[in-house]
Order: sequence, then C-alpha cells, then structure tokens
Amino acid sequence: MTLAPAAEAKAALAREVDAFLSVLEHQRRASPHTVAAYGRDLAQLVAYAGQHRPGALEVASIDIALLRGWLGQLARSYAAPSIARKIASARALLRHLRRAGKIPTDPSRGLALPKARKRLPKVVNVDAAQEIVTAFRDDDPRSLRNRALLELLYGSGLRVAELVGLDLRDVDLAAGEARVLGKGSKERVVPVGGEAIAALRAYLDATRADRANEQAVFLSPRKRRLTVRTVQTVVKRAGMLGAGRGDMHPHALRHTCATHMLDGGADLRAIQEMLGHASLQTTQRYTHVSMEQILRTYDSAHPLAKAGIE
Repeated sequence: MTLAPAAEAKAALAREVDAFLSVLEHQRRASPHTVAAYGRDLAQLVAYAGQHRPGALEVASIDIALLRGWLGQLARSYAAPSIARKIASARALLRHLRRAGKIPTDPSRGLALPKARKRLPKVVNVDAAQEIVTAFRDDDPRSLRNRALLELLYGSGLRVAELVGLDLRDVDLAAGEARVLGKGSKERVVPVGGEAIAALRAYLDATRADRANEQAVFLSPRKRRLTVRTVQTVVKRAGMLGAGRGDMHPHALRHTCATHMLDGGADLRAIQEMLGHASLQTTQRYTHVSMEQILRTYDSAHPLAKAGIE
C-alpha cells in the first residue's frame, strides 16, 4: 500500500524523530525517563506540523513561523516550565538535524521562550525532616523498609531512581558508603550515615530469608524491585504522618539534605560531588534557600526587625 504524499512526509519526519531518540538513548546515554519525555514532546510537534503544513511536511518545513505557531498553541494549555521543556526538546532535535546536514540552519535559535519564575527547592527544617524520616516506627518488614529508604533519601541525598536501582552489592555498610548510578549512567560513591546504616541493617536482617535470588535492596511485598511510584507514595505518607505535610516528595528530601549540609558548613563542591550535579550552578541553588531561611528567622526573631527599624 502506497502512502499519500503528506502521510509519507509525516512518516519521514517521524522517522527522523525516532532516529534522534535512538541517538539520545544509545549514544548520549540519556535515561529512559528523559527519552520518553522527549518522545512525547516531539510527537506533539509532529502532530502540529501535520495539521498546519499539509502536503509539504518535510524536515525543512519546520521553520520559525511553524515553531512560533506551535508555541502559541502550547501557551493555551501549558504553564511556562512545561512550554520551555517542550521547546527545548524541539531545539535538541533541530540541532541534531543541522549537525547531520539535514537542515541548513537551526530555526529555533530565533525563538523566544516564555520566562518562568525560578522556584527555590522545597525544603523542611531539621525537626520536620527527623519527624518525616522516623514516621514509620513499627518493626514489620514494610515499616523497616520504609524507614531505611527515608533515611537514605534524606541522609545521602539520593535521587529516587538511584534509590530503587540500588543492589545489595552496591552498599557497604561496614565502610558506610553506597555506589549509585546517576544521570548519564555516571557512577559515584555517597556516604551512608549511622542512622541509615542501622535502619538498613534492621531491614535487611528482617528480609534476608525471603530474598531468594533478588539482588535489589528495596523490595515490594511481592519480592520485586521497588518502583519509583511506590517510593513517592511512601514519602508522601511519611510527610503526612510525621510532619502533617501533604506535599512531600522524594526530591524534597534530597533538597533538604543539601540545604542542611550547607547550613552545617559543608563545602559547596563537596555537596555537588555527593549529589552528582554536573554543574556547580545547580548546587548553588541551595545557597539561596539558606539565605531565605536566614531572612525569615531574622524577621521573626530579631528585635530590630520586629520593631521595623532598619
């Protein structure tokens, strides 16, 4: 069966997108989550181009006018951060096509993005963090597991994907460290504190007989590797039980870990290495969080601030 010209062109554009996603996955070693996000964004671009460039949908037909029209459509349905991410996906594709010699120039370079208000990372104070981490106090295997994973998220600043990817061979409780696989398949070694070591030992001792050949550290009741969604549910419930917070998520514990280390005098580059940030600029966000906390404390406690004297 022969496709109509427009369908053929659309299929050709879709194949270019598929080829780009393959490069992301196999050459640039992007995470499955990243590849899937790019795929969803670029599928929207292909669909929009198919609607607005019927009969002439080729790679070269993606010009600045088409991109601006797509941006206008996105603005009716998405917030600025989501729009910025979708445009970033299109830019990555177009850069790839230009470098491959399939388009002469990158039209996205003339595209202005909506300005998104920078949000500071969500953190909780030390007392709230302790209440959240110790929210599960029972001695059954599930509670012991939840306590151990919360201790690691807060104590070592792990990403949730790094946490669920941990295998038994990655954790050295005697040395107090764990080897994790971060973004871009980069390995790093993170410290594991005393409370986390104790929690992990209690959990592993309670589940050792039931593990069979499963090497994952954190298991579901069915003895399978824990999922990211389950960890998100555990953290949300711990936030409610421990601190009455319904907005907690795993990354908030990672942010909290970094902020508390910075408040305690840790070197910024040491925090960068521990968290696995590629750029120091990413780590520097936590200096703004700490300053914001200092200003709040000043406003609520200092007599000059209370008196309104500058």
